[in-house]
Order: sequence, then C-alpha cells, then structure tokens
Amino acid sequence: MRVKIIGSAAGGGFPQWNCNYRLSRAARAGMSGVHSRTQSCIAASADGAGWVLFNASPDIRQQIAQTPELQPAADAPLRSTPIRAVVLTNADVDHIAGLLSLRERQPFAIYATAQVLATLEANSIFNVLDPAIVPRRLLAPMEDLAIRDADGHETGVVVDAFPVPGKIALYLEQRGDPSADFSSDTGDTIGVRITGTGSRGAVFYIPGCARVDASLRTRVADAACLLFDGTVYTDDEMIIAGVGQKTGARMGHIAMSGEAGSIAGLADVKIGRRIFVHVNNTNPVLDENSAEHAAVKAAGWEVAGDGMEMEF
Repeated sequence: MRVKIIGSAAGGGFPQWNCNYRLSRAARAGMSGVHSRTQSCIAASADGAGWVLFNASPDIRQQIAQTPELQPAADAPLRSTPIRAVVLTNADVDHIAGLLSLRERQPFAIYATAQVLATLEANSIFNVLDPAIVPRRLLAPMEDLAIRDADGHETGVVVDAFPVPGKIALYLEQRGDPSADFSSDTGDTIGVRITGTGSRGAVFYIPGCARVDASLRTRVADAACLLFDGTVYTDDEMIIAGVGQKTGARMGHIAMSGEAGSIAGLADVKIGRRIFVHVNNTNPVLDENSAEHAAVKAAGWEVAGDGMEMEF
C-alpha cells in the first residue's frame, strides 16, 4: 500500500491567497524552512497503477500536475486517469470543491456518508459529475468496504469509516443558532482506516477532529501510521494572530498542544508514525526553525508536507 500526501494544509492553503500574517509572508519570500502547501488531500494505491483520493481539494488540478502517479500514463487513451475513486471525509469546501475540477465525463466513483451525499445532491452544481458516469456510493460507517471504480472493479484499497468528534461544514450551519450543529459526532465528520491486500498495517486519515476521546484512542491503537488533524497549535491561535475570532474548537479542530491537545491525548497510544496534516496558515509549526516545530518533533510527531510518501 502506497500513500501520498498531496495536500497538507488546511482550507485556504499556505500561504492563503489573502493572508498577510507573518508565516504567509515568509512563505512568499521563500524563507528557509517555510514551505508552501496545498489544501488537504491524500492518495492511496494498492498496485501503483490505480489511485483512490481521500478528499478533493480546490487545489486538485495543481496537485495532479505535481504528482505524476495521478496523471494519464503515456500509453493511456486520449482521455484517461489513474484516479479510480474519491472518498470524502466531510462536506467542507476544502474537501469537496475539487470535485468540480474532475468533471469532463471521466468515470470514477465517489464514496461519502449519507450526510455528505445529501449535501452533494442538494447542490445542483455537482451534477456536472453525471451520476451515470460518476456513481455516488454510500460509505457505511463501522464496516470494511472494498473501494471499487466506476465499473465496479476492486481497487485493492479497503476503507473502514468511523465518526469522529467534529462539526458540519461552515456553510451548512444554522445562521440563527450555529451552536446547534457544533461538536457533532454523528458522521458529519469521519476518519478512515485504510488498508489493502498485502499491506503490512493500517493507515488512519483524520484531517478534522474536535477532541481525542477514549473511543478514538482505542481505534487508532497499533496503527502503522496516523495522519491527524494539525490545524492549530494552540486553541486561540487565530485570535492571537489577529486574523480571526474563532478558536480551533469552534471550528471543530483540536489543538496540538496543551493538556487537552492531541499530542497529550495520544501520547501513550501505540502508533507507528504520527504525522500532522491539515495545517492552518497561522500554525507556527509551519516554520521548521520554530520552537513549536521542535516541540512537535520531540513529542514524536512529524509535520506533513506536500509530496510526502509512505509505503506499508
């Protein structure tokens, strides 16, 4: 099983188009140890030929251009792709908007929970992906599901989806009472366990998570690799930076640091590689020379970058 992180930043990417915070300025200036990143997305393959995407970010065209494995092979038909399916972990814009760039009547399958499928169904713009060509399939929670391409052929990638503490997408919140949809754990946000025939372990991909609870700790124990929500380093990070009024918790994202953070919450859980993904443009770990980056490394974690690859 090969897994590639083709997008490691949170929504907006890094640097975000309108962000003038010090880290975004450093990235634009090419400062040593501060690297640009595209929005959250990974790809997995059991055979090196067909690939399954997990989320489809608004940067998907750029990500394909930067990833030869996701481009048509030299001897392939004039219209073709090695992308066999897309698995969606929630309905956030930075996870579904890239579907619109995958139009052109190219067959592949979409897998998502009932909530996310309903969101796609309710918005007619997603009909540019004709369901007769791009079938939409239910990603049932808590059971192993062999991911198949549009024609029903197995990809060799097997997914077990499970709900994690989170929230619905921002644009779906009730304007008069956004707290009514806050901290949902009923499947609006999911994590996925990715395995395949012959793989030597499981990879967990959880790009959005509001808290680490006992159920999650048990589930990820003994994982070969955990790709986990690294949106913010501290809960009030965006407020302190002066770029927003929301805490990480309000956005449905647990902080890395602190007693209630993910580093502490998962410290005694047996996990192979621990890698933070979905990193926000205000997170100081984006600067490899920072004390925060050093603290993350000292705790046994890595910070994902675009193009990082692993094999199991």
